[in-house]
Amino acid sequence: MAESLSVAGLRLAYETAGAGDPPMIFVHGWACDRSYFAPQFRHFAAGHAVVAMDLRGHGDSSHPAPGPGIYDIDVPAGDVLAVADGAGLGPPVLVGHSLGALIGLACAARAGAIRALVMVDPAPITNERAKTFFRESVGAVAADDDGAWRMKFVEGMFLPTDAVRRAAIIGQMPSTPPGIAAEIMRVMGGFDGAGALAKVTVPVASIGSAVPSNRSADLRRLCPAITIGQTVGAGHFNQLEVPDQVNAMIERFLAVNGLSTRGQVA
Repeated sequence: MAESLSVAGLRLAYETAGAGDPPMIFVHGWACDRSYFAPQFRHFAAGHAVVAMDLRGHGDSSHPAPGPGIYDIDVPAGDVLAVADGAGLGPPVLVGHSLGALIGLACAARAGAIRALVMVDPAPITNERAKTFFRESVGAVAADDDGAWRMKFVEGMFLPTDAVRRAAIIGQMPSTPPGIAAEIMRVMGGFDGAGALAKVTVPVASIGSAVPSNRSADLRRLCPAITIGQTVGAGHFNQLEVPDQVNAMIERFLAVNGLSTRGQVA
């Protein structure tokens, strides 16, 4: 059952499980919810205190109307850190998918806020063409009352062989109010993820899908110490499609950075 925390009058819904250090918080992507990290939540609860949350505008959290600063990346980043604090985690390892990875970068830019960052198929950081597409699509998303544009958009994120929750994910896309979805699309397109990544000092990993939005070489140029991984045979929702691959990569990342005794390097 979801717990909740009030931040500036907004309800932020989250779930907790497990025990152990370092704690971990899972942050979902655009038009998704905390269930999109269910396989990782279950897996890592065996050895870590874990939290999965619904971002503002999503799931069981409050859905404030768009306005100046309401959905800017730094604002949900503050929500994430407030939930981590409210759940008694201390600085966590943040695992973010897509939009959640950008929010993770904003958290990592705050000194001492998180221990490490895992970006799972992050939204465009270095891909300026994709960021331009996001900005140019804001009007179409805002007018997408029947959800047809968003469903077609998300269909392109799957490989032909992807099957896990495919129909459910496509069908869920219109559940986020179009005005909120459009505003978040705008802020993703405008966020200086490259600048944020270049300043990060905590350990960072990026686990791309078969068709990642960002070139590994570009990420490494900005952050030479970054750990790069890529899943086999899965599209954008690789944490659901091939959870064993994603979980193993996260385990290895934690181990080589001294953040876990499971799979510890000899």
